[in-house]
Amino acid sequence: MKGDPGYFGPHSMMWKINKEITVLFGGARALLMHAAHPLIAAGARQTSFYQRDPWKRLIRTLSLQNSVTFGTKQEADESAHRINKLHEVIKGKDQISGGTYDALDHEQLLWVHACLQISSIYFYEKTVKKLTVDEKNRYHKENMIAADLVLVNIDKMPQTHDELKDWVTRKSREKDYLMITDVAEDVKDIIGGGPVPRHIKPIWPFIAFTAFQTLPKEFKDRYGIETSKLKRLGVKISLGILKYTRPFLPPFFRLIAPARWANQRIKRKPNLSFKEKSKFI
Repeated sequence: MKGDPGYFGPHSMMWKINKEITVLFGGARALLMHAAHPLIAAGARQTSFYQRDPWKRLIRTLSLQNSVTFGTKQEADESAHRINKLHEVIKGKDQISGGTYDALDHEQLLWVHACLQISSIYFYEKTVKKLTVDEKNRYHKENMIAADLVLVNIDKMPQTHDELKDWVTRKSREKDYLMITDVAEDVKDIIGGGPVPRHIKPIWPFIAFTAFQTLPKEFKDRYGIETSKLKRLGVKISLGILKYTRPFLPPFFRLIAPARWANQRIKRKPNLSFKEKSKFI
């Protein structure tokens, strides 16, 4: 008997890309991109995530992605339902931008989804291997299933990865679409050297450096992030070293725990639950 492969399974692009530890670096980059959107920031301010627990939003987002990617269909549905219920009450008038924030608004949901997707693809290509256009579009189509679970209107989504990336670029260049509010400044400070969970503290300076330096120009300009030829070279060399050494590393150092857990469930232990993934850390 084999375990439930969930919505995707081990031969999908979702598994191929999301299983890589280095793709998680994109989470910090995506968080900076999320926070630069004033209405996303307003929703975070309402829930006080960044004041009470600065890592809660990032961990919640990545946990949802991992559950949907590597969990059974039931586990994916349950995780999405919990997030959707939480989002029902996050709405109101943003006093800073003057806009209306709503965690179930299509464009705001799409912004969060898109920033995470393009950041994941970016770090996969820089630390694992270059993807073909077809591979990126397969990932995009599969990820639309995940988007649908959290109530993004997939009929209104860009239909290819490049179109999604272009949408983010186009939106970020619109006047006042990006705004560095108090929440964005908090996120910048946290990633730049705030309280970091103990288990990732040794490697966090590198993750933070790559998160800041790989941001698109529009975001760097808004955040006031300084760059230089030396810093760009440093990022290129560092990520290149990760790509070169990756094939020689054992799975424990290459693959995230939920991916290793899911592989065990598929092959030998069909009754494993997602909460038991800690056994494979």
